[in-house]
Order: sequence, then structure tokens, then C-alpha cells
Amino acid sequence: MVEANYSLVMQFILIGLTDQSELQLPLFFLFLCIYVITVVGNLGIIILTTLSSHLHTPMYYFLCSLSFIDLCQSTIIIPKMLGNFVSEQNNISYHECMTQFYFFVIFGTSECQMLAVMAYDRYVAICHPLLYNLIMSSQVCSCLVGGVYSLGLVAATAHISCLLRVIFCKENAINHYFCDLLPLLKLSCSSTYVNEVVILATSTFNIFCPTLIIICSYVLIIAGILKIQSTEGRSKDFKTCSSHIVAVCVFFGSGAFMYLQPSSVISVDQGKVSSVFYTIAVPMLNPLIYSLRNKDVKFAFKQVIERRARY
Repeated sequence: MVEANYSLVMQFILIGLTDQSELQLPLFFLFLCIYVITVVGNLGIIILTTLSSHLHTPMYYFLCSLSFIDLCQSTIIIPKMLGNFVSEQNNISYHECMTQFYFFVIFGTSECQMLAVMAYDRYVAICHPLLYNLIMSSQVCSCLVGGVYSLGLVAATAHISCLLRVIFCKENAINHYFCDLLPLLKLSCSSTYVNEVVILATSTFNIFCPTLIIICSYVLIIAGILKIQSTEGRSKDFKTCSSHIVAVCVFFGSGAFMYLQPSSVISVDQGKVSSVFYTIAVPMLNPLIYSLRNKDVKFAFKQVIERRARY
């Protein structure tokens, strides 16, 4: 079957966050600032981790991977969103829409799994410090990151395979600021039962499994921290984990609200607000959360600046 048979609608209209014209320009500058902060923050962590040997550890290897995911996730969504704020016609072709959705799922799924990997890394570092370098070897770290992206590809391929079989024949206005799955399915002229089953299965796996890993890791981490005699040692370990906990709560909370409810229960406007958190706010906040109170990052930044100043 040729692709043309899948869809009679070959162009969609993105309604965006709001249809109030007086808010378009303020929102454009707001999200432009967010995107600049996101790019500078995440790109800064990637460059700093690459240049500073002080940060060549599993923890920062995973943080660098998370920054790459956040950078890609923002770039998939925000530039098109910014264009729509200043354009009279917010059109997106069928192929562009499917491509945007495919990469959105890849990096969204990868972020879920990467946060679980980072929780496991903190568990090993705090509860098994003497075996840390052995357990979290470079080969293990590479395999974990490879597995993260593989799960993202599998989830995205499953979703896009089902979505390409959905027929869009009447409405073409997507009540969202990007091509997300639930708003797209609302436009379908054919059955979306298989799509909803895949959504429930993949969302449950990609939220429940990482959440379970994170909860188990932090239960063991807290138990390990409480065994530490030194108050300073406890405080240091709690500070190390607090950044990750904040990032996890914001990302998984908004994601669960969006995808673990039946499409008939959650309104599109609620979905928009929720998705702003995990598609736009989280990629901007992650570099700030992980670096502002991190002495290693500050020290590495100072080292790199001093080294560059000598030449």
C-alpha cells in the first residue's frame, strides 16, 4: 500500500498555545528566551564535559547524554513553534508532522530511560563506592546509553508504524503547538484502537519501569545515607541526589498526567499545559538544576576559562 492511501490530508494547521493575537508576540519572546537558555545551558554542559578531564566520570557522561537529549528535544519543537507565533499561516506538511512526532518520541522516551540510568548510577556511587569504578566501567556506561537510545527508537518506530495507517480525511487543524499523538488521533477518520493500546503499553513501560527503578534506587540510597556517621557526608550525598529528584518529579509528573489517562478524560488545553513542562521547561531547567549548586561543574568551568585565557 502506498503512503498516499494512508492520508487524504497532506497538510496540517498547528493552532498553537493560544489563538489570542495580542499574546503571540509576548509568547514569541518568552519562548525565544527559553530556547536560548536551553541551547546555551545544554550545549555548555556538553562542551564542558568534553573539555574538562575533571568531569570524565560516569555521572557526567550520563549528564552529557541527558543534555544532548534535551537539546535535540527542544530543537525539534521550539523553532517551529516560534515561527508559528509570527506567521499568519501555521502550516506543517504531513511528512514534516510525522518526522517531528517520530523524533519527539525518540528523545522523549530516551529522557525517561536516561533519568532511570542516572538514578542507578547514584545508587552505585553512594551504596557501593569501593566498587563504583568496576561496576560503572566505560563499557557498561556505553551499553546503558546505547540501550537508552535503542528503547527510544523502538518506541518511536512502534508509534509511527501505527500512525501512518491512520486516515486523516476531514479536519486538519491540530489543537496543539506541535505534532503530538493524542491531538493527531482526534482528527482521525479511522479506528485508533491499536494506537491507544500502543500508547498505553509504551507509556506504561516508559514511565512505570523507570519510575520503579528510580524509587528502588532512592530507597536504597536513603538507607545508605542514613548509615553514614558524618553529618557533612550525609549532606553532600543528599545534595548530589536532590537535583536529580527535582528533575524526575517535573518530567515524570507532567508526562504521567498527559499519557496515563484515557484520551477522553484529559482535555486538549490541559494536555498543552502539561506538555509545556516536559517538552520545553524541563530541557531548560535540567542544566540549571544540575550545575548551579554543583561544585565540580563550577570548578571545571573555571579550569577551562583559565586554560583558554593562557592561549
